[in-house]
Amino acid sequence: MPAPGSLSADARSAALARLAERAVTGSGLRPVMERVPPHTLPPSPLAPRHHWVVDESARAPADEAHTPAEVGEGRAEAVDSPAAAAPAASIVLEELSRTGVFPLADLSEPMRLVTDLGFDSLMLQELEVNIGKRIPGFRTDEIFSPDLTVERLVALVDPHLPGEREPAPGEPPPRETRTDWDTATACADDFPEVRQFEELLTSITGSGADFPYFRVHQGTIRDTTVVDGRPYLSFGSYNYLGLSGHPAVNEAAHEAVDRYGTSVSASRMLSGEREPTVRLERALADFLGVADCLALVSGHATNVTAIGHLVGPRDLVVHDALAHDSILQGCALSGAARRPFAHNDIDGLEATLRRNRSRFRRVLIVVEGAYSMDGDLVDLPAVIDLKRRYGALLMVDEAHSIGTVGERGRGVGEFFGVDRTDVDLWMGTLSKTFASCGGYLGGSARMVRWLRHTLPGFVYSVGLTPANAAAALAATELIVAEPDRVRALRRNAELFLGLATSAGLATGTSAHTPIVPCLLGDSARTLHIADRLFGRGVIADPIFHPAVEEGLARLRFFITSEHREDDIRRTVSILAEEVAAAGG
Repeated sequence: MPAPGSLSADARSAALARLAERAVTGSGLRPVMERVPPHTLPPSPLAPRHHWVVDESARAPADEAHTPAEVGEGRAEAVDSPAAAAPAASIVLEELSRTGVFPLADLSEPMRLVTDLGFDSLMLQELEVNIGKRIPGFRTDEIFSPDLTVERLVALVDPHLPGEREPAPGEPPPRETRTDWDTATACADDFPEVRQFEELLTSITGSGADFPYFRVHQGTIRDTTVVDGRPYLSFGSYNYLGLSGHPAVNEAAHEAVDRYGTSVSASRMLSGEREPTVRLERALADFLGVADCLALVSGHATNVTAIGHLVGPRDLVVHDALAHDSILQGCALSGAARRPFAHNDIDGLEATLRRNRSRFRRVLIVVEGAYSMDGDLVDLPAVIDLKRRYGALLMVDEAHSIGTVGERGRGVGEFFGVDRTDVDLWMGTLSKTFASCGGYLGGSARMVRWLRHTLPGFVYSVGLTPANAAAALAATELIVAEPDRVRALRRNAELFLGLATSAGLATGTSAHTPIVPCLLGDSARTLHIADRLFGRGVIADPIFHPAVEEGLARLRFFITSEHREDDIRRTVSILAEEVAAAGG
């Protein structure tokens, strides 16, 4: 055999030609029709995983006698045993303990689920489903009653306990017959909740008021908008700093589309990066004062995937009772136990942590910087203090506080002057002050690196569109370069709130944010006043149950830096007149 490198160029070419001929037609080759078994590669560290699969055994009834390890291991026998072997009271207490994260010893029959145990509507629904898993067919219209007690729930469950003989070991269960299932479950159009929604729509449209949702706007919404050719003052947009539609933001989006197209067309991990997204993440990290940042395609999905990734069935999520739906959905899909505390009730948060911290592997506190229904801020320093004392994780959703709160608009962290590292995960959206669409997660370099390689909503999702990344980047740069925008927003918000309060309007706990609610209580009255405002050239969104509690319907006003003082004064005057005319 010649030594490597000793053959001339012609000799190498001839050798390669003979090798190619032998590889195709040489003797000893397998026939083409013979299938060569594929080789099995070693598992990839990014192999598909099952996300958010709930281990029911890890959600065993909360009992203070359990150690944290026992809570994680679970008590499967309590869940898997036949319903007939347990009386109704035992089943109800076990499921109340599991769903409400209460020790069994703390539960008693006179307690009301809502007022005494703090169950919200989602917890009540989860409770009904869990009881139904143990007693097939159980369902009650009273589950959402504010007066429902433990004793009454036991009485409702008792008649559904199976009375027939259990199948002998190895005996097949009886086959279902046509009468064993409800035909309404076989068609989504027939679901009870669909029927109830249709009834709600009928009540709204039959009230004499125009339907207030899904109006078609003709152009960019800033302080004003145009609907059906008519101009309106707009207080229904998140365009807090007027950057959506700003020439520099539009130009950045156009240039990104011209250069990169309208989509990155794949996961960023697989298809690589685009410069606008990389620059955006660096700019956001600098703006937030954190080591690194990760941008995702949806604000709602950012919360869902982040919570589902941080915690699991052996963990607990403690959140403000006014948490956004994306937080609640993330809790539900994570399989973690969930416990709300009354809005901004620091004492209630501490009581929950004190009672439960040692019984769970991880405890995640989730709060919002600014609450979009009430327009108030979280007491972040107090929450950070509890996080430290009880060894909890802390996630802050800044969807409405980033860009609007703090001297330079850098959020609730800047407002309170906290150390950014005291919060494990800073979350925000790109659809409001950043004039784009998407979400982000910011924190330590190590954690963000882990998320970049493992977060399901990032790894298994397409990346931000070039236009959205470029628009958000341009908006971030404008917020830094033009600090007067944040100052103008603060002046306008303070003016609106001050005028509304002076006019005797109920603005709740709104303070230090550009969100001012006008609480009206009754849904029909709220819709009527919203319709009257629309007729007078002002758009403000009516908010009903289930977005807020029944009886707390409201009009919600989003103030922007672009609103003029005269328009704010005129709007508050019109609002006060219509509220008085409607009987309040």
